[in-house]
Formats: sequence, structure tokens, C-alpha cells
Amino acid sequence: MPDGLLLPGQRLARGVARHLRGRDFATLLEFVPAPGLRVDVIALGPKGEIWIVECKSCRTDVVSDLKWGGYLEWCDRFFWAVDADFPTDLLPSDAGLILADPYDAEIQRWPEPAPLAGPRRHAVTRHFARCAAGRLGALLDPDAVARVSG
Repeated sequence: MPDGLLLPGQRLARGVARHLRGRDFATLLEFVPAPGLRVDVIALGPKGEIWIVECKSCRTDVVSDLKWGGYLEWCDRFFWAVDADFPTDLLPSDAGLILADPYDAEIQRWPEPAPLAGPRRHAVTRHFARCAAGRLGALLDPDAVARVSG
């Protein structure tokens, strides 16, 4: 999608996804791990690790986000992604920090891992796979999706 059609947070998410793919992670944008939650980027690593990245484009975006704490139980590592001009002192220091732009990103601070329990990891991985397959299927055959969800 052209940059002009993306919102600022979506541009950051694109750069984050590109960076994570370079680290051999599979990524999905706007993923719903549980009802009422929607993460900007979820990434599945080569060893099965699950990372969540929340992209914030301005101060208001951070202070109005009351759901991010609920994301922690769905990942092994949690990161904030912001651009180079963002006031990072607004972000909790125990979370990871990624500086991003629409084309790439760089991890500035690593969070301590909080490994998921096996059953939760299995459920998230399965949900990730089904969501990815569903999105690919919708791209390849949009008429089939319309008939099913119709």
C-alpha cells in the first residue's frame, strides 16, 4: 500500500515487520490474540518465540492506550515501536524499545523474556497460523471469502 494511504502507526508497523522478517520472524499486523485486544504487530520466531510490538506515533496514542498491559500474557517479549522524534520517557522502561520508520527498524532496548506456558504458546501459534492462512486465502480467492462470510 502506498505510504500516503497509511496512518503513522501503520507506517511504523511496516518498518517493524520488515526488520523482524530480517531476523527470520513471520509477522502479522493487526492481530487479535483474544476478544477485545488488537496488537499492531505479532511476530513468530524461528524457535517458536512470540513477540508483540505496539506502534505509537504520538504522546496521545500512548496515554490513551489502556489495553497494552493485557498483551503481555500473549507473548514472550513485548516492545514499543516509535519514531526517532518520539519522547521515549513516556514508555515503561521494562518493555523493549524499537525505533522505526516506514522502511526498517532497530531494536534499542531488549525486554526481559517472559516465556509463555506451553499450552498458551500452542494456542497462540495455532491462532497465528490460521489467521495467516485465512488472510492469504482471502488474497488469493476473495470471492470464496465473500461466499463463506456473506
